[in-house]
Formats: sequence, structure tokens, C-alpha cells
Amino acid sequence: MKKVLGLGNALVDVLIKLDNDLILNELELPKGSMQLVDKDRANRILNYTKTLKKIMSSGGSAANTIHGLAMLGVETGYIGAVGKDEYGSYFKSDLENHQINTFLNYRETGTGYATAFITPDSERTFATYLGAALEIHSDMLMENHFSAYDYFHFEGYLVPNNELVSRAIFLAKEKGAKISIDMASYNIVEENLEFLKQIISEHVDIVFANEEEAKSLTGKEPEEALHDISEMCDIAVVKIGSKGSMIKQGKNIFTVGIIEANSIDTTGAGDLYASGFIYGLLKGYPLDKCGQIGALLSGKIIEVIGAKMDKARWEETLNFLKTELK
Repeated sequence: MKKVLGLGNALVDVLIKLDNDLILNELELPKGSMQLVDKDRANRILNYTKTLKKIMSSGGSAANTIHGLAMLGVETGYIGAVGKDEYGSYFKSDLENHQINTFLNYRETGTGYATAFITPDSERTFATYLGAALEIHSDMLMENHFSAYDYFHFEGYLVPNNELVSRAIFLAKEKGAKISIDMASYNIVEENLEFLKQIISEHVDIVFANEEEAKSLTGKEPEEALHDISEMCDIAVVKIGSKGSMIKQGKNIFTVGIIEANSIDTTGAGDLYASGFIYGLLKGYPLDKCGQIGALLSGKIIEVIGAKMDKARWEETLNFLKTELK
């Protein structure tokens, strides 16, 4: 099978399940937001919540997608920057324990981490300290990182670093790789609109966007946005929450629903959708089936806390793929 390389903000996710919104109010974290915080505030938040139960895992949008692909049996690699600290060691070990090849640059700055608060309504509120992840730059990208990979996937959170993204795309294209981007955040799209439109139109093959991100990119509602995005790239995917997703390639349009799921935490839903979709492409499946695999993984991941499924749930997922999606 073909191989997939990812590039993203290397973060450790620290997940905390809350009984109500009181702590969010006390920490001045708007519910449902993703707040970038400095080291001091990140430490204050961790100290404030030190008595609460926490779940830790490697994270970051592209890392989650690559992890999902690795669990599906795909040979994968990941490029990022971490600190020379406990979190950095944990991040590396977590990826390598799942047979992901790591190309990590070590910085003096501490490893980035995202404290995610999950309320009973499954809403996520993030306080994210980017740390060393912010220090990844174009000079760290080596030609040999890209030489063995057929697909290159990166997250929209990197787009503000135009030089890094441009260099990565150049190296991937030079090696003949297909390129996919997950938009990651509507505000990133708004702030980097012209650059995004340029790289998508000239270089990107597959675009994953939710309805907010699609609207930020095109100024249009999901269906019309899908048409506009498909004119920029080969395959456009617009995810529309509980209504599923829409996929377009050329004149062909597919609508895919969702699976029945008991939603606990939506962390990683979009990232795992991309894992399933790309896996389908690697297997040579038609686009509607790619979307169905994406929906399956997306539905499974929202039934657990965080962006990592347990072994039993992965086994169930893999068995379903073997029997139902031959």
C-alpha cells in the first residue's frame, strides 16, 4: 500500500472531563473556543486543575490523522518540533509505539500541549500552548523526509507560516506526492485567505473543510462552497456535522451520512474522518466509499474521550472494514 507523511503542530493533549461550566468561567475560557495561551497561563491552568483526572495522548490535527492511518495498517511518517522534555519524549514514544516514523526536531522551548476541557454536552474548550511546535521552520524540512511517501497531509494551523508550507509543498510535489490539507480553523482561513487560495489552486489535490471553514474560504454556504473548492483542487470534501459530508471531484458529487453514535467528545472527529477518507483513496475505493470510511472513524472517535480509540474499538472498526467494505 502507498505511504502517507504528515506535517503539523506536535502537541500533547491533556484532556479533562468537567461536570459543568464553572471552571471554564473561573479560568476565563469562553466555552467552545480554542485559546492560544503563553507558558505562564498554561502552567496556571494546569496547577488550577491539578486535582482533576486527566487523560494524556499525542495530539495535533495532522498527528491525529497520521495515527489513525497507522492504526488502519498504513505506513506513515510525521514531521514536527518538540522540546527536550518529558512531553517531547512522550510524544515521540506514542507515535513510534504505533509504528509511525518520526522526523522530529528538538528545541530548547518546551513541548506544546493543549489542555482540552470537555463538558457534559460534548463541547470542547481548548487552552493551547504551542511551545516548540511554533519553532518548526522551512530549514528543518529535508528532501529525504519526503522521498518514501506517496501522500503528504498537513494541517491548516501551519498556514500562517507561509515559508514552511511552501517549502513542504515543493518537496512533496518534487517527489510526486499527492497533497491534502485539513483546513483546521475558520479564523486561520480568514487570516490567510489569499495564500490558501493560491496554494490550493496551484498545488493541493485534496481539501478537507467543515462548513465554517468552507464559508471562510468561499463566502458561501456548504453546497455552493463545495462547488467553488472543487474548482480549485481535484477532490473537495465539506463536512457538515450531523448531516454528514459532501464530496466532489469534477462533475461527480457524493453525499455521505453519519453512523449512529453516542457522542461523548468530538475531539478528533474531523482528523479521523481524514484518516478514513485517505485510507479509502489508498485502497482505490470510489469516493462515496472513502467518505463512508471517514464517517465510520469519525463516529467511532466521538464515543471516547480524546482523539485516540482503544484497542477493542479499533479491532471492531477493522473487522467492519474487512467484512462490509471489501
